Amino acid sequence: MKRTQFLKDLIRNLSPVLDATPYVYCTVAQAQYGQLEKLKPIVSIAELEGMTLVVPLEKAKAENLDYHRVFRRITLKGHSSLEALGLTSVVTSLLAERGITTNVIAGFYHDHMFVPSERSDEAMRALRELASNPDS
Repeated sequence: MKRTQFLKDLIRNLSPVLDATPYVYCTVAQAQYGQLEKLKPIVSIAELEGMTLVVPLEKAKAENLDYHRVFRRITLKGHSSLEALGLTSVVTSLLAERGITTNVIAGFYHDHMFVPSERSDEAMRALRELASNPDS
């Protein structure tokens, strides 16, 4: 993949930061925005099947919510535009090559990658290597 100078600059400035909090994805049927605020969701999205929430593991356990896997959030601190082309593709492809599942949430200022907790250190190493060599 040929990378533009703009994309190379974004990659060089990734500055990944690993959040210490373990998170889980949960779904609550027939929930509405605001009803589950006590769970402290950092992400919520309304789907036809219910409200999907990304919540701290301890909150999910306290409320006896079902979840499948524990994730850690890696925030790419380098500011990227919502219109930046290719950054998410480069990052998710890199992690996919290593067999690391990645769920991406794009915020206004930063991209957030949710990776399996047990692979988070490996994902951080890969992202740091990428940032140090954006031409590869």
